[in-house]
Amino acid sequence: MAFKDLFKNMFSSNKQLEYAKLLNGYSPIFSQFGQNVYASDVVQMCIDVIASEISKLIPKHIRTNPDGMQVTVKSSLNRLLKFAPNELMTTRDFLEKIIWLLFMNCNAFIYPIYEFRTNSRGETIKEFIGLYPLNPTVVTFLQDSTNKIFIEFQFDNGTKFTLAYSDVIHLRKKFSVNDIMGGGIDGQPDNQALLKVLQINDSMLQGLEKGIKTSLSIRGILKINTMLDDANQKAEREKFETAIASGKTGIMPMDLKGDYIPIKPDIKLIDKDTLEFLENKILRYYGVSVPILSGDFTDEQYQAFYEKTLEPIILSFAQAFSKTLFSQRELDFGNEIVFYQKNMMYLSTNAKLNLLKTAGEQGLLSDNQKLALLGYPPIPDGDRRTMSLNYIDVSLANAYQMGRKNNGKGGIEDE
Repeated sequence: MAFKDLFKNMFSSNKQLEYAKLLNGYSPIFSQFGQNVYASDVVQMCIDVIASEISKLIPKHIRTNPDGMQVTVKSSLNRLLKFAPNELMTTRDFLEKIIWLLFMNCNAFIYPIYEFRTNSRGETIKEFIGLYPLNPTVVTFLQDSTNKIFIEFQFDNGTKFTLAYSDVIHLRKKFSVNDIMGGGIDGQPDNQALLKVLQINDSMLQGLEKGIKTSLSIRGILKINTMLDDANQKAEREKFETAIASGKTGIMPMDLKGDYIPIKPDIKLIDKDTLEFLENKILRYYGVSVPILSGDFTDEQYQAFYEKTLEPIILSFAQAFSKTLFSQRELDFGNEIVFYQKNMMYLSTNAKLNLLKTAGEQGLLSDNQKLALLGYPPIPDGDRRTMSLNYIDVSLANAYQMGRKNNGKGGIEDE
């Protein structure tokens, strides 16, 4: 399938469109987007660790029934989301690509391709055949005479496509002062505060490099004990350098006119605290700590990373995908997209098993709740609750213990 054919069913034609009216009065045309902060290795490492964690998610189309029980739906969406949302990407690639676009642009657009078909009950339903992350260079918001919003994408090759905004999954980061787009007032990443820190950090690193080169290049001073003009000084210096180059024994012969004063290398580096302060400011900006970056973290450290950085992204994914992929009627019937965290929950395996043992033995969790704690999707009939026979109702405990006491004396006496 040619890329230009992806939009053929969604292109709005024969419509009189005008620029969408934003509340703040700004023009709704947004270019994609400044990327200068991504030259920093620290910035790239932060985004990479977030993208790697998000790529472990398992997206599922589920339905919650009136009793509150969740079941996995047999649908075209689940077929796509399981392995390959489109012919170019695996599910992991798809999620990782979205995170990079979101952090680079403060906006990410995903285009779902679908066609209508009639099911066995005679109902017209959407059959999804692909989900594509988009990377436009210019985004323009338009509206028609009924105030319906459209979005025009322009790509690197100059091609333009206009789609109904309701048909596009739009993820936003730092959604604040702009009415529609994430980022700053102009719909682009507002990296000014971060750029100042990165520029200072870069200047210090460049200073380190120059300082090391300078310290290692000047090894000593040749003091000439006679008055020489420029030509004689040059000749004397060349004679000295020749003596250095030819010295095989490490002993350099000199005459009485010159003294060589060695300089011991004393490389002055920027103190550790200053470098750590600058790097930590960058890490905090992205919500990534040093242990998370290095992979040497505890359960508590990952829990903090999950709750601060990952969980808001997961929630936004679930809401944005569900809002766009399902009609209001389908949402009312409990359809939604959930991104399960199997292999990504912050608790260690031992901590999860201990929690399951304590809560599960007392019948506090259903089978599906236990699966959810481990990051697995629900199963049919997963509302069953089991408990250990080692526990007893508190109202029966006294009678039970008295019975054991009397049995120990030869049984309970008949009245």
